[in-house]
Amino acid sequence: MIELKDIIKTYHMGQIEIRALQGVSCRIEKGEMVAIMGPSGCGKSTLMNVMGCLDVPTSGSYLLDGAEVSKLSDSQLADVRNKKIGFVFQNFNLIPRTSAVDNVELPMLYGNRSNSRKLAQEALERVGMSHRAAHKPAELSGGEQQRVAIARALVNNPAIILADEPTGNLDSRSSLDIIAILEELNRQDGITVVVVTHEQEIAARTQRIIFLRDGQIVDGQSAGQGGIGILS
Repeated sequence: MIELKDIIKTYHMGQIEIRALQGVSCRIEKGEMVAIMGPSGCGKSTLMNVMGCLDVPTSGSYLLDGAEVSKLSDSQLADVRNKKIGFVFQNFNLIPRTSAVDNVELPMLYGNRSNSRKLAQEALERVGMSHRAAHKPAELSGGEQQRVAIARALVNNPAIILADEPTGNLDSRSSLDIIAILEELNRQDGITVVVVTHEQEIAARTQRIIFLRDGQIVDGQSAGQGGIGILS
């Protein structure tokens, strides 16, 4: 599903060159649930952005479902981001002035789907938030907002969910509820789930863990039944 080979990502800040990723190679198979861990500044979010086609690597190869991402047009990349990948972020990224169901419906507006409201309501029901569909984000707890964000990520039936610190702003009970939802989506729906996290307890719920340090994969270990999956 996801295969990266020798990915380098360099940023330039004036005269300073910052290499956020230094030759990262890894593979994530269809239907896996994988955690990416490492200290702050190690390149976790940069790697997630590359996987999600939100950022372009400076060099290297990225095959997504067998297609070389660098060869996709802007419109094709937008289509991949909208239909194939669902995103969940630490800060929820909900629109404050609109209801939960409106937030969930948003990704479908680009496709002009006639049944978008029904699908948004069904997505909220899947994460246990149908009873809060009319509430705005400020009227919801952090855990409830993250459930809405997961529903929004699900609404176009993606093959992959990329979650960047999805429990970072939540209390421990809400964190476990959120990772349980992601586990269920992986187990029952076969969705490939990649979670960036600092929390060992969250990472331990995935099938395997990839460790980054200074922009490089330094280790990988099985957290469940999976192998380490690092390309040589």
